[in-house]
Amino acid sequence: MKNRPIFSLFFLAVFLFALSCGQHAVAQATAPLTQDERMAWWREARFGLFIHWGLYAIPAGTWKGETDYGEWIRHSAHIPLETYDQFAGQFNPTHFDARDWVRMAKEAGMKYIVITSKHHDGFCLFDAVNSDFDIMGTPFKRDVLKELADACHEAGIRLCFYHSIMDWHHPDYLPRRPWETDRPTNGADFDRYVAYMKEQLKQLVTEYGDIGVLWFDGEWEESWTHEYGKEIYDFVRGLDPGILINNRVDKGRGGMQGMTIEGSDYRGDFGTPEQEIPDTGIPGVDWESCMTMNRHWGYNAQDTVWKSTEELLRNLADITSKGGNFLLNVGPMANGEFPPESIERLHGMGQWMAANSEAIYGTEASPFGAFDWGRVTLKRSAQGYKLYLHLFEFPASGVVRLPGVASEP
Repeated sequence: MKNRPIFSLFFLAVFLFALSCGQHAVAQATAPLTQDERMAWWREARFGLFIHWGLYAIPAGTWKGETDYGEWIRHSAHIPLETYDQFAGQFNPTHFDARDWVRMAKEAGMKYIVITSKHHDGFCLFDAVNSDFDIMGTPFKRDVLKELADACHEAGIRLCFYHSIMDWHHPDYLPRRPWETDRPTNGADFDRYVAYMKEQLKQLVTEYGDIGVLWFDGEWEESWTHEYGKEIYDFVRGLDPGILINNRVDKGRGGMQGMTIEGSDYRGDFGTPEQEIPDTGIPGVDWESCMTMNRHWGYNAQDTVWKSTEELLRNLADITSKGGNFLLNVGPMANGEFPPESIERLHGMGQWMAANSEAIYGTEASPFGAFDWGRVTLKRSAQGYKLYLHLFEFPASGVVRLPGVASEP
């Protein structure tokens, strides 16, 4: 007996009007990229893998009997710096295989990978030019990002780097954690920290091949200003005019809803809802919902509250039906492997995507809202428009109803 699909997908090709093909002037090679040109691959992709991995995988969410920690464990459990630093001497992920990670992402239907080059704890997963608190200071002594970059480029997957503005390790980053009485701020120079950050960003953008996105985070503390946000945005754009930069580089993110405050000059190419899906699409706004499979971003061995594959697929359809991207997280274990539960869900999503990815890639927000029975995605082509009906539940009446379709969506 064949397995039944998790939910059905119906294709409704609606050729509303034919588009004539005119001649277009060939752009000069030196012409600056438009925002639409810069965003084109990202809008086509719609589905990406988020990876939170670092020293926090070693305690695996547990500290002094408490088991609900994740990548914030140093902050949340008040672990002194000298204690946390000892994890670097234990980090030896001998099971790490970059090609295997990329294979699983690609088979799941994901088009890009965003990995933590440096999270809030300040540990660098790469051979940092200006820090010893990095992967080369561990027993592993292999540049994880270099191996992942090579694997991504071979497989045709876009590699992107998450990079934290906040840094609980660097002596020049301010403010300190309120409980860090053993780390005085005397002599701290935030501008010097920004220079340190720029040096790492230049390395990430210029030494690892084509990078799709710099995905910033940790911008909410008062030490990070709008002026710094503009400075870093312009600095990165100067290094690579085609790279995308999320809105967390600046101060304009409106909470976990993630959208940039309207009517502002805050920098950022797309909004970043976190663990949320907007109620509706937002015309003219690019956005990406980042979400976990369970309750934590970093690996937590005790977290058994996993979303089902069906729920994750419904989230994918919901997000794309509203014109967004879905960035789905995996927190690898300290040995370098993905948790079995994550692998199972990636595999299940890949089976569905193998048959139905046409209804996800390159789609736009539906002209309709949400339906009780499911969602609708839309795709433009030279012949007109196609509508894709994602049926979560078949209506009890046995009839799927759509509002009248006009000549344009």
